Amino acid sequence: MQRAGAPEPAPFAGPGQLHVLQCEQIRIRTIQCLFVTTVPMPEHFQPDTLSQAIEGVLREIRVPDLPYPVGEPPTPVDWGDWLQAQWHDQSDQRVSDLLSSMDGPWSVRQVNSAYLADRIMDVFLRSSGLHPVLVARLARLRYPLAWQFAATGAGPFLDHLVTWLDSFEDWRGWSDSGGRSSRALLDRLDRLVEVVEDVFATQSITSFVEYCDQWHAEARRRQAHSSRLHQRLLETEAGAARQRKADQASRAVAGRALEGRRVPPAIMDFLVDHWVPLLRQIAWKEGPDGDNWRHGKRLLEWMVWVGDPDLSSQNLERVYQVGEQLADRVSEVWQRIWQEPPPRGALAALEQVLVERLRGGEPEVSSTRQHLVRLDYDRHWLDIAAPLEEDIGRVRGQWFVKGSGDDEQRRYFLACFPETTEILWSNGFGVRLGMTFWRDFRQALEEGTIRPLPEQTRFGQVLEDTLTALGRVLESQRRQRQQAARRAREKAEQVRLQKEARERELQEAEARRQAEAEREQQQARERARQEEAARLEAARAAARDQAMTEVDRLGPGSWIALRTGGDNQERRLKLAVRINARRKLVFVDRLGLNRTELTIDQLVDHLLDDTARILGASAEFDETLSRVVGRIRLGR
Repeated sequence: MQRAGAPEPAPFAGPGQLHVLQCEQIRIRTIQCLFVTTVPMPEHFQPDTLSQAIEGVLREIRVPDLPYPVGEPPTPVDWGDWLQAQWHDQSDQRVSDLLSSMDGPWSVRQVNSAYLADRIMDVFLRSSGLHPVLVARLARLRYPLAWQFAATGAGPFLDHLVTWLDSFEDWRGWSDSGGRSSRALLDRLDRLVEVVEDVFATQSITSFVEYCDQWHAEARRRQAHSSRLHQRLLETEAGAARQRKADQASRAVAGRALEGRRVPPAIMDFLVDHWVPLLRQIAWKEGPDGDNWRHGKRLLEWMVWVGDPDLSSQNLERVYQVGEQLADRVSEVWQRIWQEPPPRGALAALEQVLVERLRGGEPEVSSTRQHLVRLDYDRHWLDIAAPLEEDIGRVRGQWFVKGSGDDEQRRYFLACFPETTEILWSNGFGVRLGMTFWRDFRQALEEGTIRPLPEQTRFGQVLEDTLTALGRVLESQRRQRQQAARRAREKAEQVRLQKEARERELQEAEARRQAEAEREQQQARERARQEEAARLEAARAAARDQAMTEVDRLGPGSWIALRTGGDNQERRLKLAVRINARRKLVFVDRLGLNRTELTIDQLVDHLLDDTARILGASAEFDETLSRVVGRIRLGR
């Protein structure tokens, strides 16, 4: 991998780098540990237990608002082609939501497979710690995962998927920067789309297993290469940091001395063109605490003091003392650092100005503004205080993130160089992402514009936690079902006993009701019989009275019709004699013969028995008698 953005070593870089590199060796070994990733299966669930947990969830768990069938459908819908189409389109919709929006019937295993795959991937989306763009693409594996859950449960596909997704710990710091390394990962995930489509088409996970094996092999090569790149980056940037410190410190010293001064051009040219490079070399070789740095900085200040009339015109005696020794001191320091005399022309111009000042003259001076622009210095380099090692140790080797959502950018705290208090950021694979001053980093942390990246949660841990949570739910549902079944049995027994009690009560009540009804009917019949008897008796009495009345009206010559004997022939008889004292009636036939004697009571009985009738009586008597006789018959 080509290192991008690393500065080239300056020409004066030399053996002074070695002590910085020695200090960084421990850091390098610590960083190398980041790229050795071992991905075990979740320890809490052994393979058999994992398989049992998944099978238990797929068979038994019930989740509200999911499209479970009413009874197990004989032929559930084949959802392989539909899931493959969703994967091909790289849809982000949940499988359970799609099931609810489509016509089934779906089997219980299909519904629970969809729910389990959604639950795992939703938790992975929230807690993985990966970049949102990256984890969103990985979460689409819910479609083949649901398909495999329904087909094989905790089969080989899940084992390879867990190992592969756990390897993304290496990509914790990946950001969607559009760079080459960023694009390379997305290209490999594009290839995954084709691989999973082949799994759907062939009903075999062979292509996915091969893809995972190639992925892990590339990861091992990348880790070894990244370790070398990090070491090379640290070596380069450590030297570059010392160079920047030397360059910026020498510029800042000269700029601070020249600020607001009016100095002869010869002195300004000598300082900017020759003395600043000398100070830079001193700072790089010995640091800003050595004797040569103090001598060089003091000589720079004396050259400015001698050259600026506003500073030195009030103390001519001091001018003579300094001016006599200044050129020699400059040459001495120059030869000590560069191992050669200073440039003759530049030193001669400096000496000419010094001689003129010693003679009491006033050389032509000008503003230092243009030379200050050339220096392009920053005075804060003179006041840099290295952060405490314990403060650096708390954040070294940590990931940090700027921004949010799809625009977040992640960076790895590789090192902090004490010379410059600059933090070196990496992408985790040995590529330099930039430098930040420690004070700016601390301010960004306080303002929240940069924040520590939360710890990553491995997919295997997500799987374990999800199954643990669902296992508790399933166990609770099992207890509820057992309690419900026990309550149902108790309720059924209670209902049975209550039903039997009610049936006994109803039978007893029915028996009492029937007995009461029978008694009431008997009483009613008895009353009806008595009433009918009374009515009949009353009717008989009325009929007898009526018949008696009619008989009493009979006079000699009245005719009756009488049926007697076995032939039931009606004979017409005429009342011949009425003997009231003896209540006897004497009847004769038409010839006056065949006397027939009847008492009044006998004739009344014949009339009531309809074996006799009075002839020639009024119609009212006939009707009344017929009605009375009819009632009597009915009563019998």
